[in-house]
Formats: sequence, structure tokens, C-alpha cells
Amino acid sequence: GEKEPCVLLGQQLAEPGRFAYAALCGMSLAWLFPEEEQSSFRTGFIEGFVKWLGLPNAVLPAMTAFANGLGGEGTESFAQLLLQDPILKENPVVITQDLLSFSLRDGHYDARARVLICHITWLLRIPLEELEVLEESLLESLKEQKEEESETAEAARKKKERRKKLKRYLLIGLATVGGGTVIGLTGGLAAPLIAAGAATVIGSAGAAALGSTAGIAVMASLFGAAGAGLTGYKMKKRVGAIEEFEFLPLTEGKQLHITIAITGWLCTGKYGSFTAPWSSMLQSSEQYCLAWESKYLMELGNALDTLLNGFVNMMAQEALKFTVLSGIVTALTWPTSLLTVASVIDNPWGVCLHRSAEVGKHLAHILLSRQQGKRPVTLIGFSLGARVIYFCLQEMAQEKDFQGIIEDVVLLGAPVEGDPKYWKPITQVVSGRIINGYCRGDWLLGFVYRTSSAQINVAGLQPVDLDDRRMVNMDLSSVVSNTSDFL
Repeated sequence: GEKEPCVLLGQQLAEPGRFAYAALCGMSLAWLFPEEEQSSFRTGFIEGFVKWLGLPNAVLPAMTAFANGLGGEGTESFAQLLLQDPILKENPVVITQDLLSFSLRDGHYDARARVLICHITWLLRIPLEELEVLEESLLESLKEQKEEESETAEAARKKKERRKKLKRYLLIGLATVGGGTVIGLTGGLAAPLIAAGAATVIGSAGAAALGSTAGIAVMASLFGAAGAGLTGYKMKKRVGAIEEFEFLPLTEGKQLHITIAITGWLCTGKYGSFTAPWSSMLQSSEQYCLAWESKYLMELGNALDTLLNGFVNMMAQEALKFTVLSGIVTALTWPTSLLTVASVIDNPWGVCLHRSAEVGKHLAHILLSRQQGKRPVTLIGFSLGARVIYFCLQEMAQEKDFQGIIEDVVLLGAPVEGDPKYWKPITQVVSGRIINGYCRGDWLLGFVYRTSSAQINVAGLQPVDLDDRRMVNMDLSSVVSNTSDFL
């Protein structure tokens, strides 16, 4: 009736491998999160990790020094040393598996931990898709534990543990190693993943480390006590100027990290719904889009459509392209003909500019309150959707406990200030990358934004010149010609 001892991967590695493993994580933490305000996270992570690996306390000062920036040039050497361990020669992906189990041990999947896992995965030349598979597998294992634990009272639990063990053997498919021994509860992490069952089986030592009772607590923490997550959130009454705010699922099922997509405008026809622009989005198997202020976004989209299909076609388009529009992005004065048409979009554009900022601030407080559970969140948006994200991040930067929530951010054609000083606080909120997708020749964005704002620097029209590892500028000029192409 007693639990079998759980031997984790870190305790199966030889001592040089364990030392290299911890050192690699410490150096990566220092490179990924060098800021002083991240020191407590780095120190706490490495202290817990040394215990997880069963390393002696005598190595802790060295690992702490690595986590504080010492010896970063040795990263590749430690990676190679780790890969030479016999356990990893056949399948290094078990390192990703072990790091994932460690990161989830307290039911809090910090975005910084996931960024670290992705970085270690890259250093060991492991395809990132493997992490997605492992996250799904561990989630299935935790769900299985939660469901079985909740089916009966404490008195019947021990009886069911035998059935659980048998079920795990069957899930593994009676896979064998060496002389035909079935992979058991303590061997799952050390053995190579079985391709046929990779989508449904987690190395059971990782799951056993969490324990069946702990599995319930982990699940409740990751997904929130209610379990509904973002799907269950709907604004029940007006918040300030906001009339509509709701999350719509783009995919089915749960995952250990989520993606929220934010549409920039709506228009009659193909893109009349919030979900339409995101039908081909990858990178996350749990995705949502934010439905916000549809009435005003539809008015704006139809006004822009009128501008594009009416005015531009009426003018000599090719002549405009090579005369007026070639310099329009940097112009301080606009042609009279364009200013006349501006009245078509002035009001809906101004309304949506204001409301997008308010929606962004509201989104910030939703994420800070962990409506999504304690899981990393990636945000992606175009046009005014990107503006929502920008103000969301700015609002989060002014609050407490904002770190470890946002993993990556993708902004496409963002109608926001491009001065680096406004972006610096945002880098403290985002654990991974901030991708600013811009198009210098987007005359439509330049026209509608600069006629309503005195700002010269616009993030959607030029790079954000910020010297920070997280900031990535992506020139989209070769794939888009104006803001409407982001749809």
C-alpha cells in the first residue's frame, strides 16, 4: 500500500551531468533575465533546482554565481558535457521533460520558466514541438490523477492505485528497454519517449513526483479553482467606457500555456467576425480571441473599406503611389484631397483609439487576477488590437506581481507611440520576446494615425529603437502594403 520511491531524472544522471545541467540553467537564467528586479526569481529557481537534482549544498554558491552572470561563455561546454551523459545520448528530450516537471511542481507555470525551457531546448538542439507534446502529455497525466482522485473517498484511493499503475503500463504500450523489462513508474523519465504514445504518455516519474493528491492542487492552481478559465469570463456590466469584452475560444481543450489574439477592426463580409483573421494561427493548442466593442470596430472597418475601395480607386492610383504616397509616411502636411476624405474615418477612428486603450487596461487586470490560471500567456494583435496589447502591458507594468504572466507578444501595425522610452517598462512585463511588425510604406496607418495625433514616431511604421534582448523588430514591407493587408 505504500508508494514506490520516485527516482527523478536528475538523480539518474551522473554527477558531472547533474552539475552541467544545473550550471546550464543558471547561466541561461542570467542571460535571459539579467535585470536586478529578476534576481529573486533567478536565485529562487536555482536553489530549488539544486535540491531537485539532489546536488550537495556545497555547489549552491557556484550555481548562484552562474545565475548572477558568472561564466556565461561556458554555456556551450556545459551543454556538450550534459549531452555526453549515457541517459541523454539516445534521447535528450528527457531534459525538457524534467525541466517541465520541475517548473510545475508548485502548480505555477511561470512564463519565465517556460522561456527558460525553450532556451535550454534550443541549446540542446531539441525541436520546440517536443515541448508542446510534453506539455500536453503531462497535462493528461495530471487530469487523470485529478479525475480518479475525485471519484472516491480517501478510503478507496489506495485500492485504485494498483489500477492506475496497470493503466499506465497499458498506455505505455508495454514498451521495453534492455532485456525486455517493462518501463515502470520510476523509469519513465530515463527511457526514450515511445513515438506511438508520445501524445498521451508522460514519463511517469514526473507525474509521480507531483503525486496524486498534489496533482489536484496543481490542476486547481494552473487553471483556477473554478476551472472555467477565460471561457467562463464575460463582462456582466459596463466598465467605464467599455461596452463589450468577452473571450471567444478559437480551439478546443486545455493546454499549459495559452494564446490570446486581438482583432484590430471588423468589416462587412469575410472579416465580419473576431475569429476570422486567426483561422490559421499555430504555436498553441489553446487559443482565444478577444471580442471587444464590435459596434465601433465595425463602423471603423467599413469607413476604412470606403476609403480604400472608393477614394483610392477614384484617384490615379499609380500616380499617387509614385508622387504623393511615396513620401506620405513622413509628411507633416497632407494633400487637401486626402484631408477631405479624412472626415469619413475621423470619428470612428478617434472613438476606437480611446476605447482600445481602455480595453487594454481592463485586459491587464483580468490577467493580473489570474482568470487564465497560473499559466503563461502569449498576446498577438494587429492594428487597434495591437494597441490594446500595448496599453495592457503598460498598465501591468504599473501594478504589482506582473512578472511571469506574459511569455511573448506580437504586435502588427500598431498605432502607438514608437519612442523607446515608452517601451522600456513593457520589457519588464514580457518574459520572452516583443515582436514589433512594422511596414514603412503603410500609408493608410500613417494617414489615419497622424491626422489624429501629433506623434511622429509610430511603432507600426518603423522599428522601435530599444536596446533590449526582448525587443525584435520585423520589417513586413515585403508582405504587406498597408494596414488592411494585416487581415
